[in-house]
Parts: sequence; structure tokens; C-alpha cells
Amino acid sequence: MITVRPYPDPWLDQLFSTKSAQRGAVVRRSTSWVEREVGHETFQQEIRRRGYHLIRTANQYIVICHSGPIDILF
Repeated sequence: MITVRPYPDPWLDQLFSTKSAQRGAVVRRSTSWVEREVGHETFQQEIRRRGYHLIRTANQYIVICHSGPIDILF
């Protein structure tokens, strides 16, 4: 069983205060790390709240830290 910390806000604040996130670039985290730190649901809710885009591929989450349109080319 995976334990989620009761106060995920500092972890999320740290993630989204990175230079990459502040520039509107991409940040990535492993799905297992997200589950361990805050839980998938909390993480996804925060991405939605910010208006960002979230992609999951294999065992990674890729967060596009802006709310503008994106094109997946192939």
C-alpha cells in the first residue's frame, strides 16, 4: 500500500515554482513518485486548476505548464 503525505501543497508548490514551470515549459515526474508524494487524483486536480495540459506516457507524467493550445504531431 502506498502512503500519501497529508499535506501535498509544499510538494506541488515546489514543482510549479521551478524555472521550467514559470517559463511555461515542460516538467515531468514519474507516476510512482506522484502517487507517493501527493496521489494521482490530487496531482491531476492541481493540473486542471492551473489550466495546464497533462500527458501520461509509460511511467511518466509530462506537464505542459501553459494553458495555450497544443498540437500532437505524431
